[in-house]
Parts: sequence; structure tokens; C-alpha cells
Amino acid sequence: MPIENLRGSIVAIATPFKENGELDLETFDRLIDWHLENGTDALVVCGTTGETPALSEDEDATMMERAVKRVQGRIPVIAGTGSNSTQDSIKYSKRALSVGVDALLVVAPYYNKPSDSGMYQHFAAIAKAVDAPIILYNVPGRTGSCISPQLALRLAREFKNIVAIKEAGGNMSVFAELLAKRPDGFKVYSGDDFLATSANLLGADGCISVVANLIPREFHQLMEASMAGDVAQSRSLFYKYKSLMELMFVESNPIPVKTGLALMGKLGGTFRLPLCSMEDAHQAALKAEMEQLGLL
Repeated sequence: MPIENLRGSIVAIATPFKENGELDLETFDRLIDWHLENGTDALVVCGTTGETPALSEDEDATMMERAVKRVQGRIPVIAGTGSNSTQDSIKYSKRALSVGVDALLVVAPYYNKPSDSGMYQHFAAIAKAVDAPIILYNVPGRTGSCISPQLALRLAREFKNIVAIKEAGGNMSVFAELLAKRPDGFKVYSGDDFLATSANLLGADGCISVVANLIPREFHQLMEASMAGDVAQSRSLFYKYKSLMELMFVESNPIPVKTGLALMGKLGGTFRLPLCSMEDAHQAALKAEMEQLGLL
């Protein structure tokens, strides 16, 4: 599928580690196979859920290349290549493309809090430097900066390879603004599982999801139903998995989702500091909800 036509459930896939902290590539292969079998529409590798701040540049490249080889073109592989350094983001993007990824997910610069002008110049420089589809990523709660709807739409109009935005600001009015004024072909993905159903009913194109790590088939079904405007099916699936979605953020992502995957036997429960094991009370609540849903 050309990335420009991508819609549906896009999993921000977790990064498995061995007990000694090394990458667990065999387990990663099995996770990818599970997503391919269960209808996931694309993978994001080395995103927030992939613990990329704790990965080295070489480890990032290893994970991306492994995903490309395992997927074998069956679904798109999208690489997280954002940085608060424009030159580093360009470097990471070129390296990701060299191992065969299909598109780039580029987060807004974090910590240094650029002005709108600086934000524009950052993304413009990346778009000019790489010949590949770029998905903007707005997540103010993590970055301390914001890609405004006006800026996203300007970038979409001016750069043909800026093809989509992952919007994770938690504000439905932002989705409405983007969807009402987007240029033809520009995709809007929710970066928030909880808001994705509502956004799709307004015309959005799916979700770059955390909870899809645990329920790939069911989340794909929810995205399909809501994008098709099937309100009854959307409501049924949304309310069934509402509590699970909420539990994914009771602690910092990806602590809950990796704990859930460990409870399912899909990976080991190893994190890299400063992330650590889930608090006992939160883990008990997550386990109880997953048992109720028949996931364990």
C-alpha cells in the first residue's frame, strides 16, 4: 500500500529487551508476525512506545532494518526520526531511509521550545533534505512545544512530501480544524487511542496506537468501523475497550502496554531506566481488566 493511502490501525510497536537489557530481536519478529496476522495496517518503529529515547542511534537503525526485513513489504514501516536538533533529525531520517523504511514520523522539537517560525523552518529543512513521506507528530504533553493546526496546514500545502500528521494534543477542536481545512490527500491520524473513534467519525484516517499492541485485531476493527461511519459498531467496540485504553496511560507510556504484553507472554517485562516496572496497584488493575476481556 502506498503510504499516501494509509488508513486504519497503525501500531506504535514496543521494543522488547532481554533480561540483560539487550535488544530482543527474535521476540520483535514474533510481535511483527502477530500484527501481520491480526490486521494491523502499518508499524511505527522507534516511536515513544518503542522507548526510543533509551535506544542508541545504532539500535534505532537495527530495529528499523529488522522490521523492514520481517514485514517484506506487506504493510508500511514508518520510522520515528524526530529530534530537537534539525541536523540530527535529517541524519536519522536519511539513515532510516537507507535501511528501507517507507515513511518518517517526525516529532515536534522538544525541550528547546522553538517559535512558530523556528518550527516551520525545522520541518521545512527536513522536508527539503529527504525524498520520502513525512508524518508530522504533535504531542505537546511530551515535547513542551506545539505544531498548531495553522502551521501543520501550511506545511502540508507547501511540501508535497509532508503527507500526514499524528495529532496527540488531546483536543477535538484541533482535529476539527485540521479536517475542515486540510488539502486533498493530507491524512490526519489520532495519536490518542481514546479520541481516535471520535476523530474518525469526523473524517480522520485512523490512529497511531498504543493499545493496538495488545488488541491488534479488535483495534483494527474499531478503526474500520469508525472510518466507515458505523456508529453502532464503533460504540460497541469503544465501550468494550474504553477501560483498557485508559489504563494504557495510568503511568508513562510504554510502561503499561509493555506490562500488558508481558502478562500475555508476548515479551519480557524489561525496561531501560529511567523507565521501570509498573506499580503493583496499577499492574493489578491492568491484569484484572485484561482477564475480564479474555486477553490472558
